[in-house]
Amino acid sequence: MRSRRPRPAGHATGGPWHGPARVDRRTKNLTKRLQPGDIAIIDHRDIDQVSAQALVACRPAAVVNCAASISGRYPNLGPQILIEAGVPVLDAVGSGLMDRLADGVSVTVADGQLRRDGELLAEGRMLTTADVEAAMEEARAGLYTQIEAFAKNTTEYVRAERHLLLDGIELPELRNQLEDRYALVVVRGYHYKEDLQTLRPFIREARPVLIGVDGGADALLELGYQPDLIVGDMDSVTDRALTSGAEIIVHAYADGQAPGLERVRGLGVEDPVVLPAIGTSEDVAMLLADGKGARLIVAVGTHATLVEFLDKGRKGMSSTFLTRLRVGSKLVDAKGVSLLYRSRISSASLSWMVLAGLLALLAALSSTPGGRTVLGVLRVRLEDLLALVGGLFT
Repeated sequence: MRSRRPRPAGHATGGPWHGPARVDRRTKNLTKRLQPGDIAIIDHRDIDQVSAQALVACRPAAVVNCAASISGRYPNLGPQILIEAGVPVLDAVGSGLMDRLADGVSVTVADGQLRRDGELLAEGRMLTTADVEAAMEEARAGLYTQIEAFAKNTTEYVRAERHLLLDGIELPELRNQLEDRYALVVVRGYHYKEDLQTLRPFIREARPVLIGVDGGADALLELGYQPDLIVGDMDSVTDRALTSGAEIIVHAYADGQAPGLERVRGLGVEDPVVLPAIGTSEDVAMLLADGKGARLIVAVGTHATLVEFLDKGRKGMSSTFLTRLRVGSKLVDAKGVSLLYRSRISSASLSWMVLAGLLALLAALSSTPGGRTVLGVLRVRLEDLLALVGGLFT
């Protein structure tokens, strides 16, 4: 049985909410099959902003998190997004639930409990707005510890992988030419839909090379754009995108292993490029555009702020930080482009230009005998046309 729509924020302590359980330890995988009215069962410590937005877009009846949605390590934004969207969150019920609950079984969430046919499966706390605000305040107080750990990890990364910062990555041969062109790198991350919408005039006029990072390729297709390149380990991009005709760059481990290559070849994609590199696929896309001579790299949905770096919750984000240092002279965040860039000729300006041209033409015609004769003929023709139209209605 499908649940009624979730209650507004601040009223998530009641229930009940009913629906089929959808179980997955990886929130990213779960949202691919989560349907409106389902009960999302996740095991996601410190729910990040991107994951929360993906859950909200699926419109589940409720979210049950085996882990703590806010552990206090840093002020992650995910729980606040869920609560403000009216999605009830049953928090910290214990990881053992994942092994006891089968996918698709009908369950009920109510009063801090998860039940199946009346049987109690797990207990936790229903998050409220007040809970989230209090936890966020505590997390902000401990942010210094996370900053210190991030800085230490980045220093270690620089020491171990300094050649990335100095030399970049080994560049493969590509069908697409990036030399002296703009490159638009799209990651399915923070506010990517809004940023792509605001960049429509830029894309139409500048015609950049469109690079989708895994699911970023699907984001481009959703808005009617054909990606030129798809870069990633191919774990979160659809078959539709991979077979769209884009050039495929499979991000491999530094030792050459490429888990995503088998999937790409299974789809019949011709001549995929395997690119071994450390760091994230987001880093590889930027380093590739930079190394191939792109004049400007515009980033959509990527990580720009400290909280966003911490929000990923993995050490690999140090490589993203260093990548930004390397390509910094070319890199522009999409929000900056949308603020600074304006279409050269807006619709309103074009309308005024046409009107001004017509007025100038009329003034020129009325200043000569021949022109006045032409205007007289046009006036007669117009009167005949108006009379004909009027006759149709009388």
